[in-house]
Amino acid sequence: MKSNLLSNINNPADLRLLLEAQLPEVAQELRQFIIDVVSVKEGHLGSSLGVIELTIALHYVFNTPEDLLVWDVGHQAYGHKILTERRENFHTNRQIDGISGFPKRSESVYDTFGVGHSSTSISAALGMAIASQLKGDYDKQHIAVIGDASIASGMAFEGLNHAGVTDANVLVILNDNAIGIDPSVGALKKYLTAVKNGKNPRQNNMIKSLNFDYSGPIDGHDLPALIKELKRLKNIKGPKFLHIVTTKGKGLQQAEENQVKYHAPGKFDASTGEIHLKFEENLPPKYQDVFGLTILDLARKNDKIIGITPAMPSGSSLKFMMDEIPERAFDVGIAEQHAVTLAAGMATQGMIVYCNIYSTFLQRAYDQVIHDVALQNLPVIFCLDRAGLVGEDGATHHGVFDIAYLRAIPNMIIYAPLNEIALQNILYTAQLGLNHPIAIRYPRGRGVIPNWEVENFGHYQEIKIGEAHLLKEGTKIAVLSTGTIANNVTLAINETRNPEAIAHYDFPFIKPLDINLLNQIFSAFDTIITIEDGTINGGFGSGVLEFAASKNFRNKVRILGVPDVFIEHGSVSQLQQLCKIDVKSLINLFSNETK
Repeated sequence: MKSNLLSNINNPADLRLLLEAQLPEVAQELRQFIIDVVSVKEGHLGSSLGVIELTIALHYVFNTPEDLLVWDVGHQAYGHKILTERRENFHTNRQIDGISGFPKRSESVYDTFGVGHSSTSISAALGMAIASQLKGDYDKQHIAVIGDASIASGMAFEGLNHAGVTDANVLVILNDNAIGIDPSVGALKKYLTAVKNGKNPRQNNMIKSLNFDYSGPIDGHDLPALIKELKRLKNIKGPKFLHIVTTKGKGLQQAEENQVKYHAPGKFDASTGEIHLKFEENLPPKYQDVFGLTILDLARKNDKIIGITPAMPSGSSLKFMMDEIPERAFDVGIAEQHAVTLAAGMATQGMIVYCNIYSTFLQRAYDQVIHDVALQNLPVIFCLDRAGLVGEDGATHHGVFDIAYLRAIPNMIIYAPLNEIALQNILYTAQLGLNHPIAIRYPRGRGVIPNWEVENFGHYQEIKIGEAHLLKEGTKIAVLSTGTIANNVTLAINETRNPEAIAHYDFPFIKPLDINLLNQIFSAFDTIITIEDGTINGGFGSGVLEFAASKNFRNKVRILGVPDVFIEHGSVSQLQQLCKIDVKSLINLFSNETK
């Protein structure tokens, strides 16, 4: 009878009781366990399959959790979670009230640092190592595992630069698989490829020149070699760097052959790897595709249009333009700060730049937005994909802060389209010539108009900056919404007892607000309700309240949105319900307000 070693491993201490010769069997079982669960529950697949041997070796050689292990980004940490007391709960991964899809300090002592955004691991591990030194602990190990896409980011270089002038006991492990979510790009990737191919002389090693003890590259799927090298490095003091080469999706043929698709493939057949087809005929488009197809169409007609994305060509759908007009569409790697200032530089020369960055990742370039773009009033067009609640990725990825953090910046226009047509029209309007930078925020997922491309594509209409619209007349209360959350409002009004009592206004421009229409609304209604899929603090509703205070209006104003807490993971509908901005919650609210 075939043994099942994994079922007896509840923590790394159990793992260390095994003979080294048994570990390949553990790797096989761990890989299959992840495939079996993710095939049904969904999640990040390829990244975790690629580091199974490394995960086992790290927990076998090092005394975790006393030795501190930091995973960069963290979507590759499924094996780590399963080996660290969460095997029985792994089926709840990314589900509401379940375990997080990323390492999280409040979840486990083995999760030493909360991650989700890239390139933080080296700085965090170095901080831990210096703290250990200051406390007189010179034996504790501090390990950062970082991918070749993440290490190309500026922050990773800042961490390397500092670590190289310390004697801190830190080990940086480069998991080199030549891909992040999309294939890695840039000169550093070419350098690493040369190193892997033996074409770069060791005396030219850039890591060694930063004062690291460099070893590798070695096969990251060779468990005996990994264990031997990690044991050696464990006894070397100071900053160390181990370069390992792995295959993303290792152990599942389709995941190895199509690494982009199997990064997070959805549900699939665990035995064959075949992705379950979703019925997508006659469905509304994804907002990312509305962006991608529209900018391609506009770029064909206007040779000044440029597209930029930091490492998200597939996720943003800029790939359509990259495939057809590669000389004007740029993937700059995981480098949001660079992306923003690169766009600013291009804008000074009269180019029309669409800088597509997920809302949560633009947070990483806040100073560049202020200092390099807005202060100089450069008309960069920020396209903020994944704005609002994004679902199962959770607190690290929700795009709920952008309204608040952008609204404070002078010169900035902020627009949230009602639907796909509005998104197309603002993308068209922006390239006609704006006097200010603009941020266009739109959500993850699908729109609401199934036949949008057949009926509307290419038939653009210019949008008047700062104009809001009445969607539905009413007699008693006014609901002011911004962005696609308006669709929840419309559905709720249709289901409420007194729909004729509710007026509904669409405020796509959060900045500048339509002051004339606000004056009319506050003069006509005693009760005003604002709703947004961003933070209540500092958001659209706050802007409406600021207007009311400036005009001495005394109306009752109720602000709906994301409360002042970090929202965890779950489906978008579950999280909207948590925030009381789902259809059912709105029906109850409207019914009570119109009694």
